[in-house]
Amino acid sequence: MSIRITALTDPDRGLSSYRLAWLASDDAGVPVGSAFLRMFTSAGQNHLAELSLDVHPAERRNRVGSRLLEAAVAVARDDGRRCVVAQARADSPGDHFLSGHGFRKVLALTFARLGLAQADTTEITRQPHPGYRLVWWNGTVPDELADTFAASRRAMDDMPMDDTDYGTVSWDVDRVRAAAKAIEKRGDLLQTVVTVDESDGSIAGFTELVVPGSGKGDGQHYGTGVLPEHRGHGLGRWMKAESIRLAQEHHPDLAGLLTDTADSNLHMRGINDALGYTPTHTTFEYQLDL
Repeated sequence: MSIRITALTDPDRGLSSYRLAWLASDDAGVPVGSAFLRMFTSAGQNHLAELSLDVHPAERRNRVGSRLLEAAVAVARDDGRRCVVAQARADSPGDHFLSGHGFRKVLALTFARLGLAQADTTEITRQPHPGYRLVWWNGTVPDELADTFAASRRAMDDMPMDDTDYGTVSWDVDRVRAAAKAIEKRGDLLQTVVTVDESDGSIAGFTELVVPGSGKGDGQHYGTGVLPEHRGHGLGRWMKAESIRLAQEHHPDLAGLLTDTADSNLHMRGINDALGYTPTHTTFEYQLDL
């Protein structure tokens, strides 16, 4: 079977990245696989590209994936990228494909789920945290908190990434608002819980949860971080517990919450365990150095 690789135009272009796409088709023009390459454009990550590649199960081992990979890597190399990263579930066809095509394993992520019907975070949310208070909102950050919320994003700067050449992510108010708008545009709801330092009104930490627009199925935790100068007070667990409580209160048809954490992030894994999350599977981050 001969394979045709067609470059496509993807309109998904944001403030900090854009995507390239390729479609693989057989002799009859039937699609058999696809690849997307996200090209990061911000100063701290413009060395990096992120690959997502899928091949129809019936067409595997016919070099479809290899041809798509060759096309994507060639563009990344020509653009001066330093590396390409991709994820695959442990012991999946993608896991074996990436390891067999020059990618090296740089990070392990444990995925976990919390069933909301059994969750009870009341005791945790009621525990006093002198000098701090919880604030939450849906969608875009309120104007009066926008600057301090953007500044609080540096809480993620030292997030464990092991050997991944991930670079640095810089946040400002425009980027914070654009991220919220992107979630709204696809029909989902972004719920944010923050801890406010009562001494000066600044945000000391945050946690984000994305709920499907239908209010059903499972929500997905995004980032959770506490600024270094405010760590050691249990704020991360407090915020995440409040996020769970709010999900139960405002989305009664939601079945559960999903999260993923680097295996080396022992502190966040401990929080997830304490809140009742159950591991479901492991995914590996792979990296190809160009």
